[in-house]
Amino acid sequence: MDISSLLTSTIEIAVETGTFIKSQCDVLSAGDIQSKGVHDYVTRVDKESEQMLVKHLSALLPESGFLTEEKTTEQKEKPYTWIIDPLDGTTNFIHGSPPYAVSIALQHGDETVLGVVYEITMHEVFAVAGEGMPTLNGKEIKTSDVSSLDGALLATGFPFINFDRIDPYMEVLKKFMLETQGVRRLGSAATDLAYVACGRYEGFYEYNLSPWDVAAGALLVKRAGGKVQDFRGGEDYLYGREIIAGASGVFEEIYRIIRDHLGS
Repeated sequence: MDISSLLTSTIEIAVETGTFIKSQCDVLSAGDIQSKGVHDYVTRVDKESEQMLVKHLSALLPESGFLTEEKTTEQKEKPYTWIIDPLDGTTNFIHGSPPYAVSIALQHGDETVLGVVYEITMHEVFAVAGEGMPTLNGKEIKTSDVSSLDGALLATGFPFINFDRIDPYMEVLKKFMLETQGVRRLGSAATDLAYVACGRYEGFYEYNLSPWDVAAGALLVKRAGGKVQDFRGGEDYLYGREIIAGASGVFEEIYRIIRDHLGS
């Protein structure tokens, strides 16, 4: 299979879906929003955009199954699996606040071979396939070359469902607030990871995430020269619900602080 040509079509599908999402921002009503749980929301637009992605990606690669956030399609095991988040940053979208993104990853067996993050509000396409270098709107990107934590800008996600680890999380946040140039919280993990891949941030960490939040972005970071691990230094960041991603020059410092507080 020609992954490069598949990537071109996947980008087109992501942008088409993102264009639909953007068109719905100003017409979203209270009746379009449902609660999946405390602080966890889904909209009509999430579901409709997921259906769009499934339809077009199924036609693009008939031998593929899906792992999706809103589960609008039957989950089938096939040689290839699309891992998709149709609207990463739903709460931002509801409030008309950037960023929010379409995230699409493709796995062959257990290996992620393609990733696309389309940040809708800035019309930025982050994409990678195979062993190639990732790109931002067609231009190659790489992670930051900052080599010390005091020169780093980090991103994180605040706990919003699972508060069991809130105290050690706040200790980590305090540590990074004191020892880095700052910590940002955008509200879209896929966008955070894409920003690490292109060097805007030196690192990102969060827990209580799902595969569709991180699959595409993690591949972008790794192919851009960065590192990705779970909080214990392992490789279970896709399904283990915790992730650290960062530029190689500062990754070990970031990991050490997170491991010491959140690695158990």
